[in-house]
Amino acid sequence: MSESPYERGTTHFGFRDVPATEKQKLVGQVFTSVARKYDLMNDLMSLGIHRAWKRYFTATCQVKPGDRVLDLAGGTGDIAALLKPRVGATGQIVLGDINAGMLSVGRDRLTDRGLVSGLEYVQCNAEKLPFPDGSFDLVTMAFGLRNVTDKDAALREIARVLRVGGQARVLEFSEVKAEWFRPIYDFHSFKVLPRLGQLFAGDAASYQYLAESIRKHPPQEQLKAMMEEAGLSRCGYVNLSAGIVAVHTGYKV
Repeated sequence: MSESPYERGTTHFGFRDVPATEKQKLVGQVFTSVARKYDLMNDLMSLGIHRAWKRYFTATCQVKPGDRVLDLAGGTGDIAALLKPRVGATGQIVLGDINAGMLSVGRDRLTDRGLVSGLEYVQCNAEKLPFPDGSFDLVTMAFGLRNVTDKDAALREIARVLRVGGQARVLEFSEVKAEWFRPIYDFHSFKVLPRLGQLFAGDAASYQYLAESIRKHPPQEQLKAMMEEAGLSRCGYVNLSAGIVAVHTGYKV
């Protein structure tokens, strides 16, 4: 098998260029650091609005009782908790996350809420999913794709494990569309957020990376094209909060 471009070259870690083979380890260190403070991190990054975004994301998913769902980067358990009533007692949700610390936090949180049946936890790399073709009716990924080294590979894997007729959903920070709001957003991201991270979590560097990773993530139209290139059809997106985040959708046909 030939070497991928990512194995040969470099990629971004925030605003830094790093060997592509090292990004996974560097991202892992960030999320191991923030795992126990992940809700706080999202509150600081989004001023608490991430909870409404996640509710919209799950409420508009194509899912029904008895469906099998894969929630990638699902270690926090937030998306699984919101989808569990929709798949019902006969459905199954697999939480997949590359970071063991995040997965442990999510399992503990869901168990504490009495959510045990129909939930499975798998430590896995989104670029090489350990599931057969056509395994899931729905694959979700909320605030995780931008941290993946080879996003094209992850999108191809999402398409591969979907059943025909299945839906892929990606919720991710995106490109702000309101020109007047961009300076305010940049100030919050690069000046305020790292200081809040240092104050509340004792970790300014991880929060700086997370702000930078948002700016390096493909904007709406580019990500839509990547999903189409990965083999998904009827791809589209909905901007939320002036494009601070976008909900991307694609289907396996």
